[in-house]
Amino acid sequence: MGRTIWVLAVALGVTLGACKSVVPPVPPSAADAPPETGTWRATATSQDQERIRGWYKSWQAALADARAKGFGADIDREGILLQPTAALPNPHLPAGDYRCRTIKLGTQGRSGLSYIAYGWFRCRVAPEQGLSSLTKSTGSQRPVGLIFPDNLKRQIFLGTLELGDEKMAVNYGSDRMRDMAGLVERIGDNRWRLVLPAPAYESLLDVIELVPAG
Repeated sequence: MGRTIWVLAVALGVTLGACKSVVPPVPPSAADAPPETGTWRATATSQDQERIRGWYKSWQAALADARAKGFGADIDREGILLQPTAALPNPHLPAGDYRCRTIKLGTQGRSGLSYIAYGWFRCRVAPEQGLSSLTKSTGSQRPVGLIFPDNLKRQIFLGTLELGDEKMAVNYGSDRMRDMAGLVERIGDNRWRLVLPAPAYESLLDVIELVPAG
């Protein structure tokens, strides 16, 4: 629980102690709580709601930029991983350890590369009182946050970005440049992706592939 405890505390309005979860207990019946309580729409900042609404536009812009700069063969080689409409039913990401790798598509500046594929790092999914936490535990850029249900083909990730040798994630909603929002989708047997449209740094779209470790 350690690294994700504080991430969504402000957005969820939870008063936290050292060992408390960021997520309030799930009520025994939906009738016991307001309709939006605990949902990603009630939690997300307006900036992140816009990111989620514009996911397809961001994806198309990123692909177009990368292809225009000579990376079409790299995109095609990745197959369904970089196809916007490849999501399959049942997006639930089970708890456990994962191998994860990031592909950055498009560039926000003139000097950056429009396609960067990184090697494999370590990620972990864990129960977080009715939801799941997702943490990238290695690498210089590490998303950490919570996964919310949404529809039959996607879940929603809300979190923040740890950088460098930082040991604690900043609170979600406290720094627009650190906030992250994305789609968790299943794209095959034991294969998922986290799609992060319009990230604050470098690229136009990040895609993180996740497969169970071992």
